[in-house]
Amino acid sequence: MKILEWLKLPETREPRDLDDPATTLLHAGIIRKKGFLKKLYRDFYKIFKKAIPGDAQSKLLVELGSGGGFIKEIIPGVVTSDVLDLPNVDKHFSALTMPFGDNTVDAFFMIDVLHHMSEPRVFFGELERCLKIGGKAVMVEPANTLWASFIFRNFHHEPFDPGAGWGLEDDGDALSRANSAIPWIIFCRDRQKFEKDFPTLKIRKLTLHTPFRYLVSGGVSMRQLLPGFAYDIVKGIEALLSPFNKYLGMFLTIELERVK
Repeated sequence: MKILEWLKLPETREPRDLDDPATTLLHAGIIRKKGFLKKLYRDFYKIFKKAIPGDAQSKLLVELGSGGGFIKEIIPGVVTSDVLDLPNVDKHFSALTMPFGDNTVDAFFMIDVLHHMSEPRVFFGELERCLKIGGKAVMVEPANTLWASFIFRNFHHEPFDPGAGWGLEDDGDALSRANSAIPWIIFCRDRQKFEKDFPTLKIRKLTLHTPFRYLVSGGVSMRQLLPGFAYDIVKGIEALLSPFNKYLGMFLTIELERVK
């Protein structure tokens, strides 16, 4: 465990309150500074952009849980938001009570947000209300593969409980509360239940991907393991191994579409 302690970034060695906006702003600086992590975020944003064809400027696009990200560099017209009151986002609200009119939003984008929600059912109800017919919600969330489960159970600070229910015990949506297995629980383990309970939200795609790049980046708390120029090499290795993502993928992209 001494190796893990050495790998921690100096600025993250002291315990920090994940619900403190200052911690999110610290993470924002780390994301922009670390070559691997910034490129990974760019690739995740490109997944969002690809899912919404046509002129993005003419659409109402909303990112939930924008935190320390920089989505506007890839999709300029996105409305950024967070449950924390941050100076670098456009709106401050909970995804359980969103300030958008009925049938007004073309797409919601999320990176690692759903597994922090106390009441996903309430959130899905808000998606049904806010999305236009044909509108989408695109999420990048933790996966539950052999490799991902091993990493999340043994080396990640958030709980990973595939046997749990859909939500969290505490009220509200906070970064300090989570179950990284929730996306897999809802859309894989309990897919039939989701489809029965939310028939207007069609699951268009479930895609496993990215087994190594996040680990190499060190995330927002660990040192980067390889120089930034190696990013495309690691990405190429992942592409070669993509047939094995059902065992290796660390992330799951979920694409929902409101169909009626």
